[in-house]
This record gives sequence, C-alpha cells and structure tokens, in this order.
Amino acid sequence: MKGIDRKFTLWALAWPIFIEVFLQTLLGTVDTLMVSEVSDDAVAVVGFSNQLFNALMTLFITVASGAGILIAQRIGAKREEDARTIAIMSVTVSGAIGLAISAILYLWPQAIARVLQMPEDLMPLADTYISIAGGGMVLTAVMAAFSTAIRNTGNTKGPMYVIIGVNIVHVVMNYGFIYGELGFPQWGLTGVAISTLASRVIASAVLLVMFLHAFGRKITLPEFLRFDRKLFGEVMRIGWPLGVNMSCWVFTQLLIYTFIAMLGAAELAARTYMNTLESFCFMLGYSFALALQIQVAHLFGASRTRDAYQATFRAMWIGLAVVTVNALVIYLMGGWLLGHFTDDNEIIAIGVTLLGMNLLLQPGKMINMALGNALNAVGDTRFVMYISLGSMWAIAAGCSYLTGISLGWGLVGIYGCMIADEYLRGLLSLRRWRSRTWMTRKSHVPADSGAAAGEAVQA
Repeated sequence: MKGIDRKFTLWALAWPIFIEVFLQTLLGTVDTLMVSEVSDDAVAVVGFSNQLFNALMTLFITVASGAGILIAQRIGAKREEDARTIAIMSVTVSGAIGLAISAILYLWPQAIARVLQMPEDLMPLADTYISIAGGGMVLTAVMAAFSTAIRNTGNTKGPMYVIIGVNIVHVVMNYGFIYGELGFPQWGLTGVAISTLASRVIASAVLLVMFLHAFGRKITLPEFLRFDRKLFGEVMRIGWPLGVNMSCWVFTQLLIYTFIAMLGAAELAARTYMNTLESFCFMLGYSFALALQIQVAHLFGASRTRDAYQATFRAMWIGLAVVTVNALVIYLMGGWLLGHFTDDNEIIAIGVTLLGMNLLLQPGKMINMALGNALNAVGDTRFVMYISLGSMWAIAAGCSYLTGISLGWGLVGIYGCMIADEYLRGLLSLRRWRSRTWMTRKSHVPADSGAAAGEAVQA
C-alpha cells in the first residue's frame, strides 16, 4: 500500500503476531499434553479454569483494547504524546483491576468453582489450580496492557520475542514439575500452576523494560501515577463496548462449558482437547485480523479511509484461505492427533466429530474476526457490541442449551449453534462495513501541530 509507514504494512504487523500467537497456542498445547500425563480429570480442570480466567480478563482487557486502538490512531495522526499518555494509563488501570481479581481467585477458589457447576470429584484439583494460577491474574493484566501498547506502536516483534522466551521457561518447568526431573519436585498439577505463575513474572518484567522505551521519550516510573481524565474518557468511549463484546464471548463460552460439564467429564475433556487443536486452525487468520485492526486504526487516524476499506477485504480473503486449509488438515489428521492426548476411545470419537464441524466454523469465524476488528479500529465498537449481545446470548448460549441439553443432541447440537452465531455476526459486520457509514464518524484525530505541542502536553 503506497505511502504507509513500512512497519504498519499488513505483513510487517502480521508475521510477528503469528509467531506470538503460535507460541502461545503451543504453550497451551504443551500444557494440555503434559497435564494429560497427570489425568484426564486434570485436563478438564485446566480447560474449565482457563475459561474462567478468560472471562475475568475482560475486566481489564476493556481498558487495554480501547487504549490500543487510540494509540494506533494517535500515532497515525502524528500525536505521539497523547499515545504515550494513553499507554501509561492503560497499564495503571489494568494492573489495579488485575490485582482485585487475583485476590478474589486466591481467597475463594472452591466457592467460585461450585458456582460454575464444576463436578464435585474435580473440586480438589480445581482448588489448587484456580488459587495458584488465578492468583497471578494481576500479572496477566499488566502483560496484556504492555503487549497491546507496544504492538499498537507498530512494534509487533517485541512481544513475540518475549513469548519465545516464556515458552522455553514454561515448558522446561512443566517438564520438571510433572515428571520430577531437572531437580524439581514431582508436584503434578500444582507444579503446572506454579510454572504458569513463574513464567508470567518473567514475561511481565521483560515487557516492562520494553514498554518504558516504546515511545520517543522514555517512560519513568513516577508517570504511572499520571491520569488524564479527557484521554481516559476517550479510551472508555471506545473500550467499554469492546469490553461488553469480549464479555459476551467469554461468558457465553463459560456458560457453554457449564452445559458441557452437565453432559459429563468425557465431553468436557473432549472439548478441551478440541479447543487445543482448533486453535491451530485459526491462529494465522487471527494474526491477520489483529494486524488489520492496528493497520486500519493507523490509516483511519491519518484520514485514509479508502485505504482502510480496501485493506480490510484484502486481509479477510487471505485469512479465509489460510483457515480453511488449516481446518482441513487438522480434520484429516484428527484421530491421530487426539490419540496423542488420550487413549479414551469415546473422547477421541467425540473430538473427531467436532473437527468435522470445525470445517464449517472456521470460515465464519474468520469473516467475523476481520470485519469486527476493522469496525472496532474505526471506533464503531457499539455496533459490534449490539450484534454480539443479541447473537451470542440468543444463539450461541440460548440455543446451545436448547439443542445440546433439552433436545439431547449433546456436543453436536452445541457446536452447531456456535457455528450459526459466527456466521450471523460475520454477515452483519460485512453489511455494516460495506455500507461505509463508519466513514462519517467524527473520530479523526487532528494532526499534531508540532513537537513543541507534545512537549507542552507533557509539561
């Protein structure tokens, strides 16, 4: 694309994000594979707990995501001082929210698990894992804020390097704790939780150093006490619909996990294994969608709406091709891959069926990701929120209970409703993007009047 900063081209943004997402997925796969050596019950607890953690993450991701979009827009408009201030506030607020969540998970793990209908025989494992891994949610919060801010400056390589290091540390510690090797005690699931916590500590420290140097002027620690009410209001104007949207997804997924738990431990384990394999289907497409959001926000901030419009469709078609091929390969290898996680034939059979349905799910998810991210990038976050509220709760959650539990169709019925939800939201977002009504939004940021203006803001 002509005239765009090289670091904001789609490929320059996307490939480091892909490596980062791939390694995060690999981290989850290694977790699942190693935990399966403990027991299938341990796998079910980890999968269930991670859904809970994802749900709670929306409380601080709201701030980080809204800030990320505004950072890219401000940089596109040559207003780096504003971008810098927004980034600092996002870390401070996200960290405070994360600290509160950590305290709750550490103090009341069993009570939370019971509210979410965790099977009673899994409760001792849930108590251990939720209290330790969940107690470190404050680290997840600051990591998300750091990574989002750094990535939206156009530096997608930095977070990638951090994830590479964290993967190495986490895998080594997992191996040591689970098998009692390398001088580690054999602590099973407790060791996995401690390994997760230690990895987050290391990642947070490295990302902090990177964040302090992410902008033109080094950020100093006293600046984390700085608060600009007007800029934070802009963050929340974009961020709160993003938060509602993400909350809809994670809480409906958590509710769906509750429905699956009602079906039995085998179905819960099968869905956890399926999540691991499914993530490899869309991670490259997701990388393009996330890169697209940064690029579109940058172009929109620079008032280049036509380029933003065209870039969205280019990224969507690339993503569709990639996820479709990935889904087909995973389906063809499904039985063999699942056999590496479990010897239970019932779990393998359920998983293979879901991988077949995954061939229908992934294209709809890609359309939804690309167009939803593009609409978010131009500030049209309320539209995405509205369609999420309607579709996710009525179709993904409501119809899942009807078909999966009431009608007795089990996981097939639940998965079919998830497919319908993705396509409906994707097609509604496509219609909204093609209407170009977002081009009339008054979200353009005026160009900075010069370096002196930035210094004046800081003063």
